[in-house]
Amino acid sequence: MVQKYQSPVRVYKHPFELIMAAYERRFPTCPLIPMFVASDTVNEYKSEDEAIHVIERRCKLDIDAPRLLKKIAGVDYVYFVQKNSLNRRERTLHIEAYNETFSNRVIINEHCCYTVHPENEDWTCFEQSASLDIKSFFGFESTVEKIAMKQYTSNIKKGKEIIEYYLKQLEEEGITFVPRWTPPVACKLESSTSHTRRPVSPAINIPDSATKEGLNNKEILNTSSSPSEPTAGTPDDKLDADYIKRYLGDLTPMQESCLIRLRQWLQETHKGKIPKDEHILRFLRARDFNIDKAREILCQSLTWRKQHQVDYILDTWNPPQVLQDYYAGGWHHHDKDGRPLYVLRLGQMDTKGLVRALGEEALLRYVLSINEEGLRRCEENTKVFGRPISSWTCLVDLEGLNMRHLWRPGVKALLRIIEVVEANYPETLGRLLILRAPRVFPVLWTLVSPFIDDNTRKKFLIYAGNDYQGPGGLLDYIDKEIIPDFLGGECMCEVPEGGLVPKSLYRTAEELENEDIKLWTETIYQSASVFKGAPHEVLIQIVDASSVITWDFDVCKGDIVFNIFHSKRAPQPPKKDSLGAHSITSPGGNNVQLIDKVWQLGRDYSMVESPLICKEGESVQGSHVTRWPGFYILQWKFHSMPACAATNLPRVDDVLASLQVSSHKCKVMYYTEVIGSEDFRGSMTSLESSHSGFSQLSAATTSSSQSHSSSMISR
Repeated sequence: MVQKYQSPVRVYKHPFELIMAAYERRFPTCPLIPMFVASDTVNEYKSEDEAIHVIERRCKLDIDAPRLLKKIAGVDYVYFVQKNSLNRRERTLHIEAYNETFSNRVIINEHCCYTVHPENEDWTCFEQSASLDIKSFFGFESTVEKIAMKQYTSNIKKGKEIIEYYLKQLEEEGITFVPRWTPPVACKLESSTSHTRRPVSPAINIPDSATKEGLNNKEILNTSSSPSEPTAGTPDDKLDADYIKRYLGDLTPMQESCLIRLRQWLQETHKGKIPKDEHILRFLRARDFNIDKAREILCQSLTWRKQHQVDYILDTWNPPQVLQDYYAGGWHHHDKDGRPLYVLRLGQMDTKGLVRALGEEALLRYVLSINEEGLRRCEENTKVFGRPISSWTCLVDLEGLNMRHLWRPGVKALLRIIEVVEANYPETLGRLLILRAPRVFPVLWTLVSPFIDDNTRKKFLIYAGNDYQGPGGLLDYIDKEIIPDFLGGECMCEVPEGGLVPKSLYRTAEELENEDIKLWTETIYQSASVFKGAPHEVLIQIVDASSVITWDFDVCKGDIVFNIFHSKRAPQPPKKDSLGAHSITSPGGNNVQLIDKVWQLGRDYSMVESPLICKEGESVQGSHVTRWPGFYILQWKFHSMPACAATNLPRVDDVLASLQVSSHKCKVMYYTEVIGSEDFRGSMTSLESSHSGFSQLSAATTSSSQSHSSSMISR
């Protein structure tokens, strides 16, 4: 398996030229890196005006590996080739490195770059990426991978330390400023006679042949004609190392890499709705920084949030008065670590009465609103305390807990709440203090503990009786001044005392079923399954031309092709009893086919938009201005991998992508709406693809300012 690494952007608050002077002092050896034994120059090239300097070195490394492994491999040292391309005109340094030793067994590639900070030309940015692919190594592949990653991460940590060491050395020698490169006199005279300003040329990658064939500077400049993408990273797109430490905490280099790579993937597929870095990090921590596993549960959670409009709970939903009066829980200051503190007097709460009066859905929605408020409070406390705070503390008082709380529907509601919270708010609970646990508690714990994640369970501290008042108790985690009065403290706690819900407020099962508070049914989105050979289609009848069809859909599984067709005649209604021709139902959503197999494209119906290929995980929004009345069909079709031409081999990415689709089934979640021509008023700007952003989770500094799909406007 290929191991990849992507660094955050490291910012040096020094000019590029001074950083280069410090960097050059690393060669031929560096005392701060003992494994770096020696380096020899094998190729060097300088342009006539000295703006471009390319140097290739062969570096000798003494890897810290077991002696037995070195003996089996038959080597004492490992050799790497490092190529540095310095462009003083553009103020960039690109570094490429690869292994020479065991290159047929192990493939290591590294790319680093020093560039000028995009917002301050007196600062310098540094970032690096690397990959490790071990094909075979005498049966020690796993051991070699661990050694390589350990060595690499230790060197990454030293990177900034080394530059700062040589900067200090330069300062001690009286060198605090290095002038920028300026063109020779002839070039200055030439530029002074020019009436137009020349565009800044892109960073130049000097080909290997240039050093061997001795190409002059003019010839090299002519080899690069296409503009390159800017390489300087900013906190908006690749995250800044200082920002990570300030707002996210101390992460290992590999953890930083996982965060950046997952965020980049989300930027590519979830345009306009990127959750904040703190939220992404929670899902990575929940899966021990396994990117694939974290990405899977994060995407499921993002789809869930969007489908059920969870982001807008705090702004659009007011808890019923029964909850405000009888739900014995509330926020209460913060613990000693600065985490928001939530107090729940579960023993005083009539869970049976709440379920009978409100139903399971209202309780679940209220708990979700508490979690959303917790996320908001963590952000606020991060700013107040000046350190990363990503979780909260929950204090649960069980005094009064009895068999009434073990009422089966109540336990069922509790288990469902735990299941939803565990799936969508991982690593948000920093500590759970359970106080005054009665004898009946072990019974409740036996019921709920299997549904709680192992990492979460480790954060539970349980105290029986008055044990919480002794050593290792409440005072270790909460300041004496804010201990609630009902626990023997002096702080008045505004958490409702709970009590029995009057039976006059109870509802019948039928009333609860009809009450418009169901979270799972209160959604504008529908789910559908798309099978190979069986697309899902939605029929929209248009009476007035110039109406607007809008859509918003997420590809939950697999890759699909999205099409829009028009027909003058209505297709036959789907046959509910047919499994192959028109209608397929499945647990994951419905499947409806409207276009009859005997219909011919161009005769019975026509395509009004170009097909749009959508990858798994993508979110697509767009619109179409109708030109004719009639029947429009939105179609989501299974995307098959294109057959490769006889002369072309399949791409590795295509093969891997096809293997990931374990079955011929895709899933989409969609919403469509028709805007009448009288409401449209010709405003094309209102139809631009909109962001389905998260009010709570979307970072304000998200670099992606455009939605994934440009609005599909009628041509």
